[in-house]
Amino acid sequence: MSSDSPLQISRSLLAAMGTRMFVYHEDRIPKHSAVVVVSNHRGFMDAPLLMAALGHPIRIACHHYMGNVPMLREIVTQLGCFPLQEPESRQQAFFEQATRLLQEHQWVGVFPEGAQPMVRYTKPDALAKFHRGFAHLALRTEVRDLAVLPVAIASLEETTTSAVPLSLLRLFDPSEPLFAQPGWHPMVIHRRVAVLVGHPYWITPKQRDQYQGKQAKLAVSQLVTTCQDEISKLLYQIFQREQMLF
Repeated sequence: MSSDSPLQISRSLLAAMGTRMFVYHEDRIPKHSAVVVVSNHRGFMDAPLLMAALGHPIRIACHHYMGNVPMLREIVTQLGCFPLQEPESRQQAFFEQATRLLQEHQWVGVFPEGAQPMVRYTKPDALAKFHRGFAHLALRTEVRDLAVLPVAIASLEETTTSAVPLSLLRLFDPSEPLFAQPGWHPMVIHRRVAVLVGHPYWITPKQRDQYQGKQAKLAVSQLVTTCQDEISKLLYQIFQREQMLF
């Protein structure tokens, strides 16, 4: 598999599904550096959307069960995604793999809202609280010219169907408490979607020193808050614009 094949697959998938995508602020995309892409998350189309919009293959961390479901496992692998491990080894395995990828100057993608917005239908402009793993990854990885890039995916027109019962997914990942709930896993299909690129947050030696010292919590909190606020602002702006146009 060539390094560009996930990008080609992403573009082909969106074309096959008839998705109309609009990309804003492309000038903010870093050109020659390792990047941690941070985005909101509502469905299976988000990974190919990010790659097609940013024009770059992205190694995206995805839910553990996706690596266990036949066919789905092959799809996420072809897209270059890497499923997270079981809970007892998840954090260490994620940091080890993501760090290695960044040191190779690859791009790593993280959906810091976790699985909840994907498993339970949420409104397109909603944003859940971010987990902090991506901030720890960026601040602890010794890579020159490392950028954290917040990106907002704004679904402007979509259809939603019920994909599979949550109880069925429990067969592939019994450790996930979300799959113990009644109901169905929704499938969000974007018909018209905007991808808005935020301002890159460049990791400086000073911030890494701060992370290694007594101000570690502050450094992590600042990065998480900056990215969440940036994505929230971009979502607000695009949906305000949509209301004015329609």
